[in-house]
Amino acid sequence: MQPIMKRLYTLLLTCAFGIAATSLSAQDVQSPAGADNTGAAEALEAGVVKSAEAVAAVDDSVFTVSLLTCSPGQEVYELYGHTAIRVQNPARGTDHVFNYGAFSFEQPHFIWRFVLGQCDYMVVPQEFRDFLMEYEWRGSSVTEQVLNLKPTEARALATSLYENILPENREYRYNIFRNNCTTKARDIIEANIRGTVVYPARPRRNTFRTILHEFTEGHPWAREGNDLLLGAAVDTAIVERDEMFAPIYMMHYADSAFIDAGRQSLRPLVSERRELLAENPERQRAAAARLPQVPFTPAALGWAVLALGLLIAAWEIVRRRVCWPVDAVLMTLQGLAGLLLTFMTLASEHPGVASNWQVWVLNPLPLLFLPWVIKADIKRQSHQYHRFAAVWLAAFVVLYFIIPQHFSQIIMPVALLLLSRAIVHILIYKKS
Repeated sequence: MQPIMKRLYTLLLTCAFGIAATSLSAQDVQSPAGADNTGAAEALEAGVVKSAEAVAAVDDSVFTVSLLTCSPGQEVYELYGHTAIRVQNPARGTDHVFNYGAFSFEQPHFIWRFVLGQCDYMVVPQEFRDFLMEYEWRGSSVTEQVLNLKPTEARALATSLYENILPENREYRYNIFRNNCTTKARDIIEANIRGTVVYPARPRRNTFRTILHEFTEGHPWAREGNDLLLGAAVDTAIVERDEMFAPIYMMHYADSAFIDAGRQSLRPLVSERRELLAENPERQRAAAARLPQVPFTPAALGWAVLALGLLIAAWEIVRRRVCWPVDAVLMTLQGLAGLLLTFMTLASEHPGVASNWQVWVLNPLPLLFLPWVIKADIKRQSHQYHRFAAVWLAAFVVLYFIIPQHFSQIIMPVALLLLSRAIVHILIYKKS
């Protein structure tokens, strides 16, 4: 991926899912330096397909299969970590990593489909040494959990993975919570085990949002992107299996899981855990330093704009005159943000966006009334829109603390700012 495209994608994720939406654990198929290695990827894929044919032809192939968990990086799409599966065949000298978090900008209408939640991701093979080098360059740790599989199970899993990377099988519809790099790895492991994988129970109940907040700690704008677009659906308690969308959570669950093969036959899912790479704080700091730095948090920006708006409102009341350019700017921004939220709520397949109470404040209605409101402001006349806005915004402020949703940090100052604008109009044009 070229640097400019990578930065544009990061910007999109920041606006869409912090993503999000960011997208969670997304990895592209380029080298760490940003050079295009499509030819190398195709050559590797051809070699892995030959390995798949060899697997099918040899019944006694012996495989070692491991779950790889990579710690978070600094880019928006690296904040949640990553999961992959390693398959070793010592007899044939192969050591491949199967990565379910690959995407391609070459897909038709990639950005548009991502916004709609209709983005297809791929599983791609990598040489293990290349995979490890990528995360060493990033400064992330890589933990390997060797799976405690019987030879027949390991071979069945390896065969399934090799079949998955074939062109006709490799794509899947991405879903940040239900169908991502981690859940795909978990599901294919479970599908090839003779028995049931039993995971430990947790007394504490998380929500999808609390887990997202855990990994966006120290990244306030990424968190704000999540909170702005994700609705009340991500604030309900989830079960243990739902928590496994996050790579680190999956790693901890796998540590304590066991395989129940019936007839009192139990064995741990993981036979050995080892750290292949230690986290490199210096490289993490260097990566963070390369990112655009915002000197203020979303909350600070929101309350500062509210304070400025109140000062302008006081000046208008004293002068008994409305500053109509302020209305023009605020109503335009409110309406455009409302278009985005409304579109995501009604049209996007991304999970959790259809239950967003923040459309109460940010909705497209101001764009419909804008010409008439500005015309009335210029003529120093009242408009019914402001009375309507005052009622619906005041209702939101009153109900803010009982609505079952965690709101973005800017939504309350924005609501108060817009409410203050409505009150200013009512007070100034009270006599008329």
